[in-house]
Amino acid sequence: MATPFADNDKCGPEMMRKSSFSLLSGQAAERPGPKSANVGYEKMQEMMEVYLPNDAEGIQKSVVEHIEYSLACTRFDFTEDHVYRAAALSVRDRLIESLNDTNAYFEEQDPKRCYYLSAEYLIGRYFQNALANLDIEDNYRDALMELGVKLEDLMEHEADPALGNGGLGRLAACFLDSCATQDLPLWGYGIRYTYGIFEQKIREGRQVEVPDYWLAKQNCFEIAREDVTYAVRFYGHTEKYTDHSGQTRTRWRGGDVIQAMAYDNPIPGYGTYNTINLRLWKAMPTSELDFEAFNKGDYLDAVKMRQKAEDLCSFLYPNDNHDEGKELRLKQQYMFCSASIQDILRGFKKKHGSNWDMLPEKVQIQLNDTHPAISVPELMRLLIDVEGLQAERAWKIVKATYNYTNHTVMPEALEKWAVSLIGKLLPRHVEIVGMMNHMLIQEVIAKWGDGPHVQDMSMFGTSEFGGEFIRMGNISVIGAHHVNGVAYMHTEIVKRETFMNLYKWSIASGEPGKFVNCTNGVTPRRWVLCANRELADLITGKLGSDAWLKDLPQLRGLAKFKDDAAFQKEWNQIKYNAKVRMAAWCKKHAGVEPDPSMLFDVQIKRIHEYKRQLMNVFYQIHRYLEIKAMSPGERAKVQKRFSCIGGKAAPVYYVAKSIIKLINNVGAVINSDPDVSPYLKFAFIPNYNVSAAQMLVPGSEISQHISTAGTEASGTSNMKFVMNGGLIVGTMDGANVEICEEAGGQGAHFIFGALEDDVPSIMSKSKGGHYPVDGRLARVFDAIKKGTFSRGDAEATTEFSAIVDKLCIVHAAGTWEGDRYLVVADFPSYVDAQNRVDRDYANQSSWAARSIVSVSATGKFSTDRSMADYAKNVWELPKCARPAPKLVSR
Repeated sequence: MATPFADNDKCGPEMMRKSSFSLLSGQAAERPGPKSANVGYEKMQEMMEVYLPNDAEGIQKSVVEHIEYSLACTRFDFTEDHVYRAAALSVRDRLIESLNDTNAYFEEQDPKRCYYLSAEYLIGRYFQNALANLDIEDNYRDALMELGVKLEDLMEHEADPALGNGGLGRLAACFLDSCATQDLPLWGYGIRYTYGIFEQKIREGRQVEVPDYWLAKQNCFEIAREDVTYAVRFYGHTEKYTDHSGQTRTRWRGGDVIQAMAYDNPIPGYGTYNTINLRLWKAMPTSELDFEAFNKGDYLDAVKMRQKAEDLCSFLYPNDNHDEGKELRLKQQYMFCSASIQDILRGFKKKHGSNWDMLPEKVQIQLNDTHPAISVPELMRLLIDVEGLQAERAWKIVKATYNYTNHTVMPEALEKWAVSLIGKLLPRHVEIVGMMNHMLIQEVIAKWGDGPHVQDMSMFGTSEFGGEFIRMGNISVIGAHHVNGVAYMHTEIVKRETFMNLYKWSIASGEPGKFVNCTNGVTPRRWVLCANRELADLITGKLGSDAWLKDLPQLRGLAKFKDDAAFQKEWNQIKYNAKVRMAAWCKKHAGVEPDPSMLFDVQIKRIHEYKRQLMNVFYQIHRYLEIKAMSPGERAKVQKRFSCIGGKAAPVYYVAKSIIKLINNVGAVINSDPDVSPYLKFAFIPNYNVSAAQMLVPGSEISQHISTAGTEASGTSNMKFVMNGGLIVGTMDGANVEICEEAGGQGAHFIFGALEDDVPSIMSKSKGGHYPVDGRLARVFDAIKKGTFSRGDAEATTEFSAIVDKLCIVHAAGTWEGDRYLVVADFPSYVDAQNRVDRDYANQSSWAARSIVSVSATGKFSTDRSMADYAKNVWELPKCARPAPKLVSR
């Protein structure tokens, strides 16, 4: 499927001309001044009317001009990094053309718009993805090769944007790619973090967090919008006043005011002329310098406001284990939410004035988890305090405008903020939340009466340690038109457990369709076309076209070739090539070089007890002990395996950090043991990010998605791995359930462990007060406690033993208190699944057939389908495809 921009170099004497609405910044501008000025203005418009050419000469000219003029390099003094930046800026030029024209077309057509609010966007490197989506990658490769530069070498100079942490942020990035591809009029909003979460270093086996200086060099793909800023207030007080009509009203005064400045990041669609936008906010001071303090000699105080503003955007998720961290995190969330809502309302008013009842017809706002939930009372504040609406009318409009995606059933992820903190930082918002809550509770008591359900549904709660808090999850549900989970199983848990009373209330109050399911997906452009080009080309060749990249269910056509020996051979060769690349990458980044003939086994995700990396490392110890006890002849029959685990632990999550230490110690022992290392290698992958995933996902043959049943909302890495021909070792949790269903049942992958319905009964059992530990796991525990993996460090033995001891705690009431996530309970089933992997891998023909079938069954798991679900079932959002530019003579 050729995308529109690719043929720009094939137009002969003609070239692509921008549409009439695309003049200047994308809008037909008024022509100011006298007639003589108009003539000059028209000439500027004329000169901007034609697109940049994408033939070799046009690309080369663009790159060289950026080297000389944008980067100020001489002909005798520039580096490969300069060439990368010049090439990236030349791609940005083309993205800006498309972004401006798309924005202008949206402005002209005035469709309903959606705005996606997310604290994270793990977008990965821009360069290759933009070239692939614009379908000019081959053009650039050939043009640069003529200049003596290899495109792939340039790509390595780009830093991963540190704008996210894990699945939540990567999903948001995939969503934007698919919305652009699906021609949906949507913008994303977020925060332009200076350092992101952190760069993970491993020192003596331990995670060490250092700042991620991803902005140390120019971010070539962003557009600074100095003219798009909004004032955001913190602290201060509220006061009553009488307006011009005699109404008593409230206003927020005093405190600190910062400016939020916009940075735009164009997101091109694939096979379309549309390019949408990710607008990120940076906090700026309202005044650069306090001259009074400066003149007094208080030089540090003079720049204090700048420092306070910069702190807001420094880190993703500031440590909130102390009051200062909590306050900074809430300020960060409010800054981006307030700026985004002000920006959205400005756009609406520009087109529709103060016709606020029309807002839900033209605007839908999607909350990506609870991080942007403070925007709900912020929209209420703006409608009531600034626009003058009555509270009841504003609340009706807000509830019809917002939608909320819940991403987890883990209680700690449903944010709660102390009333005292919000009252100090955002005094008006505490009053507005009270107002919203009062309207809800009145309705509930009138229909259902008073009782425990009222407290459960309330936006306010009381801590067991004293003090009131505000439930951001409840605000998100109550203030939303639709609430969705991200996998069928997860959505049912949300309705049945997480928000049970609020779900029942939605039915009782006449909103039976409020809770819906929108199963997650990933974009095949990033995760196959960019990450695994050999596989993408093979699929395209077998299916006869690349239309599957926009219509993933077409992959079903691969299934009929599963037993084709020639196709299997090509399939296996591509996987082997990916393993060779992954092995070289692991040597460089993890210090371990596996043999590509080994079975490659990968678990990469955020380090958390419920994701059960601990069970994986216990299995590696079990496998090590088994191989170590074998004779040389027996070892020769063992299936060779390379296993790796990657992911970051939250800086204050000490158990997760101890698990990382254990993984690194176990890897060091295994890899240095000459009896075992030829048959088993084990490594921790440091600083896991999108670029790492693009190397690890194609090389994986099995991937582990082993969360305790009922704890993982969906997962998306499982989809990426399967889309690249890997098989899953996993539980029936999250999207694993639907992945197996699409592939024909659990037998398509390696499923093990307790089911979600079984977990409560397992947790309540005990065997005469003793915790039942499988004999194989008992050997693992003994080895850990003996210090086998402590590497002579007595403190490490104590630390690792504490992990084991915690798992074996039996509560006085008989519940398995320590094994909250059933690591011990599921271990025997897990080992059985791993044994099946070894057995089945021995038959490479059968394995290849299974791999082909698994890929053929991934059609459901494209974010193109996910976004179509949101557009239809949540936003009622129409497509708005920009028409093709006209061809005109040169």
